[in-house]
Amino acid sequence: MASRGRFPASSLTLATGLVWLAALTADAQSLTVGLPGTDATTVERGRYLVTAGDCISCHTVAGAAPFSGGRALKSPFGTIYSANITPDAETGIGRWSEQQFSRALRQGIAADGTHLYPAFPYPSYTLLTDADIHAMYQYLRTVKPVRYAAPQDAMTFPFGVRGLLAGWNAMFLQSGPYVPDTSRSAEWNRGAYLTLGLGHCGACHTPRNALGGERTAQAFTGGVLLEGINDEVLDDKITPLDGPIVRQWSAANLTPATSGLGAWSLGEITDYLKTGHNARAGAFGPMDEVVTNSTSHLSDADLRAIAVYLKSLPANAQAPGPAATSSQLKIGETVYETRCGDCHLATGLGMPRKGAADVSKTAPPLAGNAALQAPDPATLINVVLYGAHEASPGGPAWPKMSGFELSVGLDDEQIAALCTYVRASWGNHAGPVDASAVAKQH
Repeated sequence: MASRGRFPASSLTLATGLVWLAALTADAQSLTVGLPGTDATTVERGRYLVTAGDCISCHTVAGAAPFSGGRALKSPFGTIYSANITPDAETGIGRWSEQQFSRALRQGIAADGTHLYPAFPYPSYTLLTDADIHAMYQYLRTVKPVRYAAPQDAMTFPFGVRGLLAGWNAMFLQSGPYVPDTSRSAEWNRGAYLTLGLGHCGACHTPRNALGGERTAQAFTGGVLLEGINDEVLDDKITPLDGPIVRQWSAANLTPATSGLGAWSLGEITDYLKTGHNARAGAFGPMDEVVTNSTSHLSDADLRAIAVYLKSLPANAQAPGPAATSSQLKIGETVYETRCGDCHLATGLGMPRKGAADVSKTAPPLAGNAALQAPDPATLINVVLYGAHEASPGGPAWPKMSGFELSVGLDDEQIAALCTYVRASWGNHAGPVDASAVAKQH
């Protein structure tokens, strides 16, 4: 395992780690995505890096100009509005020097010395190389400038006092370039770079403590985030909501645990990242946006490298909580048999795609499903209430699933029992769901 002296070598808890991307015996500059060349080459490399970082998702409001900022990022501490990172001189980063841009990425400090909230994933970006930061800076300078000032952040006291972030950084940020692990392959290092740094996957897939710092001993075992629900599926039709409702979502365990990616092959991981679906799952909710805006645009080699890195992690999982009661399981089984069994089958194995078969006659497996076994059941509840559909950047997606909130007369107790049943059946090992957790997601 690569190390910067952050964590014990046996833990592999590199939630904010980053490793270089090429031959391990080369110098630091050659361990980036590519050597700086002509201006056009550097700009194109920067575009790729910005895409790998999924910068457009957080820094763009739906329907607005790319990177113009203003997207509301909800957190337990208040609402943060993303910055305008176009090269507009007044409202963007047009007057920022490359050194100031680098300081923001590595230390979370803006050009005027203001501390940035770690909703901006500088704890991961801090490990970028100088060459990568240079390329990203050069690319963003080519983006069309947009005159737009984002709203003021709305943080609860005392979290609106930005000076406190200096203390947060002292506790949770380890700034500076990452030293590669020379015992690992170039492909492994490439995958670690993309997973831990630019992709900042741990930002969502790692649980956090009361101050918002990542619990590194449980890295990649699943986390929670606040994100909007924009539509629901009714009678096989996607119906936009009157306005997005912000609810909790849960991110799956990415380690090779049985509740995570243990059964996933390298090819299944790369297929999921490239298209948003594979034989085991489909992307929906916040992950849909990640696939659409970022991972679907990465090269096959990069996606395989990410898969290699994830499969190398030690299997780890959070405690599942108390066992479900026999009453919960019985009620849940009855609901499942009535509402879900026709598609997902009594075995929980679903109906896989076979050749040119009608995709509408298929359903993903629930047995071994990482999303529904997440430590927090929020995403599963959202799917049951509002349904699910894929953005499907490529290939045949899984069919849409209608939500139960309006189309099926189930109360919160029954939905909780259903969720409990699927989380505890067919070899799944996840904790029970309470009706109060369902009520929070309405």
